[in-house]
Amino acid sequence: MGLKMSGKIAPSMMCADFLRLENDIRAFEKLDIEYLHIDVMDGCFVPNYTLGTDYVKNLKKATSIPMDIHLMIERPEDKLGWFDFGEGDYVSFHYEATKHTQRVISEIKKRNAKAMLALNPATPLCVLEDVICDLDAVLIMTVNPGFAGQKLVPQTLDKIKRLRELYPEIEIEVDGNVSFENAIKMREAGADIFVAGSSSVFQTPKDLTVNTLRLRECIR
Repeated sequence: MGLKMSGKIAPSMMCADFLRLENDIRAFEKLDIEYLHIDVMDGCFVPNYTLGTDYVKNLKKATSIPMDIHLMIERPEDKLGWFDFGEGDYVSFHYEATKHTQRVISEIKKRNAKAMLALNPATPLCVLEDVICDLDAVLIMTVNPGFAGQKLVPQTLDKIKRLRELYPEIEIEVDGNVSFENAIKMREAGADIFVAGSSSVFQTPKDLTVNTLRLRECIR
């Protein structure tokens, strides 16, 4: 499949400097960032706690950049109502986190948001077979979820390629060790949306403009 359009960037807001959050948001607006990626962890599905409901609500008020809300939580069907999201936003949840995948997809779409199913590195693509027609995108985790700063699981590059071959029209997001070098490989494999954290956009030294423009070049 030929890659006709440029990739999209979704900076991981758990990597942002909370003391300079407004400055970072305004910089991303000037850079025409497509999404702001918000990791929500409950300490159960993954062994960590991160951004919560008030953070999402306040970020939604602060900018018109669409949200990319990544729910790493158990039983998302019981908790979607806690979050502020709507038209133009993406909401992703993990296949293993619920017994009611279709219900979660339906509830996300009732609010005019776009539904994305997240697959851990060891989760097979076959779980998509009966839900792919209802999804707007698939999130391929290229590390095991829970913490920033991990190394790429190499097999996930082939997984992105196989997903692109199986479902040429589906949008593919990648999350985990999206470095400048890995982003090129992920793009070549077929990825569309790149969750950018400490390996690229927020790489030290944190010059968001320089790092974002460099990532743009990598995923063209």
